[in-house]
Amino acid sequence: MKPKRRMQNVSFRNIDEMLAYLPEDELNIVERLREIVLATIPDISERLSYNVPYYRRHKDICFIWPGSVSWGNQTQEGVRFGFTQGHLIPDADNFLDKGNRKQVYWHDFHTLKDIDEDVLSAYLVVATEIDDQLHAERTQKR
Repeated sequence: MKPKRRMQNVSFRNIDEMLAYLPEDELNIVERLREIVLATIPDISERLSYNVPYYRRHKDICFIWPGSVSWGNQTQEGVRFGFTQGHLIPDADNFLDKGNRKQVYWHDFHTLKDIDEDVLSAYLVVATEIDDQLHAERTQKR
């Protein structure tokens, strides 16, 4: 029997454990991104999923994925900020990386200077509006 392959190199019990694990450069970026999310969407909830912070209101809206937390053989440099419904967000400025994904789009940050709070906040507002709209549609169908 083949041993089960682990998808991740770590397993955290909570967000504080995850933060303590991060190298300082990633930690600084993650903490800044968390501040922006919580300031932009005050009623959002934060939870650990796949060993990284996910944020939701009705459904998951976004996540912060530090490069030192792997997923299978996929790795990235810096910190990935992803939108779970990224395919629905208008992106005329090509801020979001689509890769080969159909739904989840993201932007990678390599330094604190890469973070433009106004741009990220604007995308978060749109993502929240989409979350509200999808929730209203699901509620109407019931």
